[in-house]
Amino acid sequence: MNLSLFLLPCLWFLISPFSPPAAEWQLVWADEFNTPGPPDPRKWVFETGFVRNNEHQWYQPDNARCENGFLVIEARRESRPNPAYQPGSTNWKTSRDSIHYTSASLMTKGLHQWQYGRFEMRGRIDTRPGMWPAFWTLGVSGEWPANGEIDIMEYYRDMLLANAVWGTNKQWVGEWSTTKKPLSTFNDPNWSEKFHVWRMDWDKDFIRLYVDDQLLNSVDLSKTINGDGTGKNPFHQTHYLLLSLALGGQNGGDPAATKFPARFEVDYVRVYQQP
Repeated sequence: MNLSLFLLPCLWFLISPFSPPAAEWQLVWADEFNTPGPPDPRKWVFETGFVRNNEHQWYQPDNARCENGFLVIEARRESRPNPAYQPGSTNWKTSRDSIHYTSASLMTKGLHQWQYGRFEMRGRIDTRPGMWPAFWTLGVSGEWPANGEIDIMEYYRDMLLANAVWGTNKQWVGEWSTTKKPLSTFNDPNWSEKFHVWRMDWDKDFIRLYVDDQLLNSVDLSKTINGDGTGKNPFHQTHYLLLSLALGGQNGGDPAATKFPARFEVDYVRVYQQP
């Protein structure tokens, strides 16, 4: 018997870079964005208007489209009146008389939600000043942050973030588990020009957040009990997904000198669960 013929398959298995056997994970939902035109309304709904964090952009469906097998979320610099404007208002959403930027935020809210699993997104993000792209989740029940938020991918100000936040004993004040990784630590001057895979592995004990199989943050769910006395853990409930490209606001930085349009491109989003 030729032992080399026997040993080669064994050696190949030992050095193979592939993920665990597919039997460990079952694909339960996906969007490959292969149909040109608007995103699939059976999978996504849109946020509209000025939504959160004093951000610069007005969210609208027109800024998202599928082309060449990708979802393109496009941020634009454009000026028009704010239809929600109220003279004399002190609310940031209604005190602005004009819209200066537009973008899009898609979510599966009300359509699809999951508790536990493997969540993956392959995408390319714009990392120029003012950009704030994100691939994230929110819990279906409760007021933020007591509903729980998971930032599988978030970027701003030259940093890639991997976060989870839950409630404290103060309304709208969260307890954070945060990792901030400067892009320079990837030692790749062309990192932002490439597609990367962001992943969350989430079970009843931990949330683990990765980029290109590199672990960025591990969140111990025994420590994520809301501090409001209810004893609720927001990561033991179903969550829905969001894909967004925000601008400016509390964290995004100043986009004034950035040339537009800007793009957040998504190759696919996939959700796996164990059978």
